[in-house]
Amino acid sequence: MKKLPVETPVYLFLGFLESGKTKFIQETLEDPRFSSGEKTLLLVCEEGEEEYETIRFSNAESVELVVIEDKEELNEAHLAELQLKYGAERVVVEYNGMWELNDFFNAMPEGWMINQLMTFFDSRTFLNYNANMRQLVYDKLVNTQLVVFNRYDDSMDKMEFHKIVRAITRRADIVYERENGKADFDDIEDPLPFDINAPVIEIEDRDYAFFYRDLTENLEAYIGKTVKFLGIVATDKRLDPTDIVVGRHVMTCCEADIQYCGLACVLPEEMNLKTRDWIRVTAKVEFKKHRIYKGKGPVLIAEKVVVCDAPEEQLTTFY
Repeated sequence: MKKLPVETPVYLFLGFLESGKTKFIQETLEDPRFSSGEKTLLLVCEEGEEEYETIRFSNAESVELVVIEDKEELNEAHLAELQLKYGAERVVVEYNGMWELNDFFNAMPEGWMINQLMTFFDSRTFLNYNANMRQLVYDKLVNTQLVVFNRYDDSMDKMEFHKIVRAITRRADIVYERENGKADFDDIEDPLPFDINAPVIEIEDRDYAFFYRDLTENLEAYIGKTVKFLGIVATDKRLDPTDIVVGRHVMTCCEADIQYCGLACVLPEEMNLKTRDWIRVTAKVEFKKHRIYKGKGPVLIAEKVVVCDAPEEQLTTFY
């Protein structure tokens, strides 16, 4: 019986209809530098006006194009069957812009590894999509490595696009591509709303979402630093009496997507805190093992903890 490869690289291209995904994938598969004869499974999860010219692919005989018409086909068994059927050594995916990305992640067979994730938008329609389908825009941006705004022109404001992307991720590179093929790389600086070099990094209530994201994406910059913020407590009987979680509820894109973003915290002494208590904590950030993470993660070693009343604005957001 054939077995799946131990590791299969997956190249994932996201975006809505007519965003430029097909054109980019076509050009990529035509480039001989992208292929040295590996058997490639091209999964097309939506069909736009532009069709693939497979005859122009470099090593065209090694590429198998399969259309996924129904999201029900997006399951581990079917994808594994396709890989085995065509002997694919790598997978290229043009993903449906109206499907959530977790549906694909949950369907990935064992051994499939995301090697590259890129997101494409039509600059002319992006702001409208963001205003009316923010959850889907967020879904396409939160994990991406590169954002390409196609059909950009000088009548548009880069800062509008930039702010939306940076409200979701600080890791992704941003490119504005014009009709003539010229590309502008985004070089807009993003100063944090707090001083990361201060003796005590004080986080305002409205800025906790930015702090939490930057800490998780840029942990090394915070190790050994002292932070101070107002947060809500979560406790668990399985933890030591001096161990709690402290954080805030963050709205990532809409009210339906509110989540508690907390950090492991070690109190200086037992305080009998309860879940939903509010505290102002001053703590040093360390990277160490903690049961909350089932391994290593950012741990706040509290130096001072004061029980407080709940603030008027309890929700923080990236927008």
